[in-house]
Amino acid sequence: MTFEAWIVLTVLVFLIVAFLMEAMRPGLILLSAAVIFMATGIITDRELIAGFSNDGLITIALLFLVNEGIKQAGLMTRFAQAYLPHKRNPMTFMLPRVMVPVAFFSAFLNNLPIVVNFSPILIRWADAMKLSYKKFLLPLSYAAILGGMCTLIGTSSNLVVHGLMLETGNGGFHLFELGKIGLFISFFGFIYMAVFGNWLLPGEKIRFAKDLPEVKDYYYNLQLPENSRLIGQEVAGNRIDGLEGIEVHSIERNGKILKPEKNHTKLHRNDDILVTGNSGRLNYILANKDVKLKGMEYLSGEKPEDLKQYEVVLSPRFSGLGQTVTEFNFFNHFNAVVLSIHRNGERITDNLSNLKLKVGDNVVLLAKEKFYDTWRTSQMFYMVNFMQDLHHDKGSRVKWIALIILLAMVAAIVINEIVSYGFGMSLNIFIYVSLAAVLLIWLKILPQQNYTKAVSWDMIISIASAFAIGKGIQNSGVAGLLASDAISIVRSIGPVGVLAIIWLITSVLTEIITNNAAVALVFPIAVVAAQLLNVDPKPFFVAIAVAGASSFMTARGYRANLIIKAAGKYSARDFLRIGAPMQLIAFILSIFLIPYFWEF
Repeated sequence: MTFEAWIVLTVLVFLIVAFLMEAMRPGLILLSAAVIFMATGIITDRELIAGFSNDGLITIALLFLVNEGIKQAGLMTRFAQAYLPHKRNPMTFMLPRVMVPVAFFSAFLNNLPIVVNFSPILIRWADAMKLSYKKFLLPLSYAAILGGMCTLIGTSSNLVVHGLMLETGNGGFHLFELGKIGLFISFFGFIYMAVFGNWLLPGEKIRFAKDLPEVKDYYYNLQLPENSRLIGQEVAGNRIDGLEGIEVHSIERNGKILKPEKNHTKLHRNDDILVTGNSGRLNYILANKDVKLKGMEYLSGEKPEDLKQYEVVLSPRFSGLGQTVTEFNFFNHFNAVVLSIHRNGERITDNLSNLKLKVGDNVVLLAKEKFYDTWRTSQMFYMVNFMQDLHHDKGSRVKWIALIILLAMVAAIVINEIVSYGFGMSLNIFIYVSLAAVLLIWLKILPQQNYTKAVSWDMIISIASAFAIGKGIQNSGVAGLLASDAISIVRSIGPVGVLAIIWLITSVLTEIITNNAAVALVFPIAVVAAQLLNVDPKPFFVAIAVAGASSFMTARGYRANLIIKAAGKYSARDFLRIGAPMQLIAFILSIFLIPYFWEF
């Protein structure tokens, strides 16, 4: 191997380690690797900059604006309210009823805003129907993934592969071309979730419509006022006489955690009492003179009826990452008090004040109603869930205009595809997406004051840097080495064996370094593999696109999964248990159907 090849391999190893350790934001990790390649002469400065002018990348940036305009119009919210079932049915029917419409919507819009907008509505709907919200949030994310892999614009990684194909002179994908494989994977994915979802998904199993499943509980940190009648009272069976509908989870006293079910515990004046109850218990606690919420002194001047409970999921743009709850002081920044924090599907039950905040943390806040209006569009939070019915500020006229613009954009792309087949003339998809984005801004559906916040610049930098890294892999000869090794291992199987290896490599990298970076890194290997085998590379490109979109087993590869993990309080084991069969379904169907639809 050449010296350049050793540099590339070393940088790739450090890149993967940096992702696993979450050393920096994904964009910064990938940009660092690209800059090292440029500094060592593996790529030129022009090759580094070229990634930022890629057709697919610019289209992705504009789609962020279209997505935000549709969101601002309230179209997603209205759509979710319309399609959710109004009565309880067996889970075999309810899960597809939730998943199929989301998948259809996701085929034409980015997964992330769909999941962000639908999640709070789905939680409120599940609570109202007395169903476990954990039965539906993970299927929501999976539905968005399945729908996204069916079209060119459904997920950003498809556009990345499309842009790389155009750059290498291989042509690109048509709008619905990937649907030939995506529809099969979606169909069997829906069946899998309908048949096994009730047993595999966490939460109480729903066997009959008359069952009484779990209702979502919330945690409250209570303290006893000086004149409380509860001081000295013994906790009996996790309950306190005088507090209805509330169970004691634990008591923190002098730095120690006491479990009332294991000890006959009497309440002391300075105890921090962690209790559970449904969202309706908040007003009951605020009105009870024998207890007070910890931190309530910050909101002592507010009327209890003016205070609301919110759930927020911290994004990479949250300004307090790495700081403790005490250091950041939510009240100074948001006029809000922290009630609880969930991480990795579990509630942090002790030493909350010294907990360092991380991306994906689910934080339950107590604040005034204006908190929702002020921060619901902020990029500091992936999601703001108002614990009452969500506001809908936009009128029906705005929703109709946004819907017409979205349908016109899709129709124009479809007509362009038809014309290109019949007359050999076609326009870049970028043109139609840019027109839709500009119309949403001109018609004031998308506010111009903060339109730049709608774009995930970290994702843009990640994709552009991944293009440069892919170029470095190609220039250094590493792509040829990896491709030849893969071919030598599966030479007896032929191109299908190489396709399987490319699919698996892309899938594994997606779970480590995000889908957009993974497809860009594997693409040059697929190009060289096709040249060595003397076959058409398009089946390999389809495999990369499908594998890059098939992120079911972890929350790392897709940001939508990260949001769902926090909002639904899922564990890594939940993702692995439910997602592994989904991943296997996608892999098997890909290996059999890709060579059938796209011949080598």
